[in-house]
Amino acid sequence: MRLEQLEAFLAVAETGSFQAAAKRCGVTQSTVSRQVQSLESELDAVLFHRTAQIKLTVAGDVLLPRARRISQDWQQATNEIADLMAGKQPELCVAAIHSVCAYLLPTVLQQFCQDYPQVQMRVTALGSDRALKVLRDGLVDIVIVMDNPRLTISTDMHVQTLYEEPVEVLMAADHPLTQFETVPWDALTRYPQVVFKDGYGMQRLVQDQFDRCGQTLQAALELNTLDAFRGVVRQGNLIALLPKSALMENRGDASLAVRPIQDPVITRRVVVATTCDRMNIPPIQHFFSLVQAQGEQALLSPDPLPLMALNAGRP
Repeated sequence: MRLEQLEAFLAVAETGSFQAAAKRCGVTQSTVSRQVQSLESELDAVLFHRTAQIKLTVAGDVLLPRARRISQDWQQATNEIADLMAGKQPELCVAAIHSVCAYLLPTVLQQFCQDYPQVQMRVTALGSDRALKVLRDGLVDIVIVMDNPRLTISTDMHVQTLYEEPVEVLMAADHPLTQFETVPWDALTRYPQVVFKDGYGMQRLVQDQFDRCGQTLQAALELNTLDAFRGVVRQGNLIALLPKSALMENRGDASLAVRPIQDPVITRRVVVATTCDRMNIPPIQHFFSLVQAQGEQALLSPDPLPLMALNAGRP
């Protein structure tokens, strides 16, 4: 069954004439007749009494309300897709890692809301792997996450690197590791750690580095918020390996200390990603470009993290 067959059937049913139906559809009478006959053949049922006055048969009466509903649904879908491609998207959903929500997104969100005031923004802080999964499931439009090539290298993904940053050590101010200006890897492996839960790219990144070095990661506790990391580490012997952007607020906290790591240095790559089909939708395309521009500023800066913090605080 084709849509034009249903439209021809509806036109005949509603006008009571093949000639009037042809005029309404903008085709010849023979075309309308052929479309109705093809539909009758597919249904194996006569739909009209072809007398001086065209009337629906019993089968036609059954089909009529369903044909109207199909036609209405199709028209609604056509209008909604046209609105979508014209930039009339009602909302835009973004999932991002916590540090990006704090330092990179505020400027972007402010600009986007000015450019698209009719689009409602929804931002959720998620771990990288979880965010990429909900993007693939169609639950969000854009993600800003730590790169995971296993999930981002795909022909249906549109991915852009924003910046790279080192992973550093968070510890209590009186922790033994504070004796080092730069913490040696061997010294790092002696202490139990607070790590991110499964689904967070940082857990995978740290575990992979320990595996490459032939060391055992002493994961004593799993958490998923930066405040929780700070609270636990502040209490004593536990340490945490976290990206530099997640540690900016800790540098002014007298109860905590942050140190870089000696070779092998761990770095993470932060990317913005969406699916290729979503990049054809104007609001998503615009938001992506704003994030990309902010990332380019970070890449051009000698130290991108203070730049992001400055931008986040702009009125």
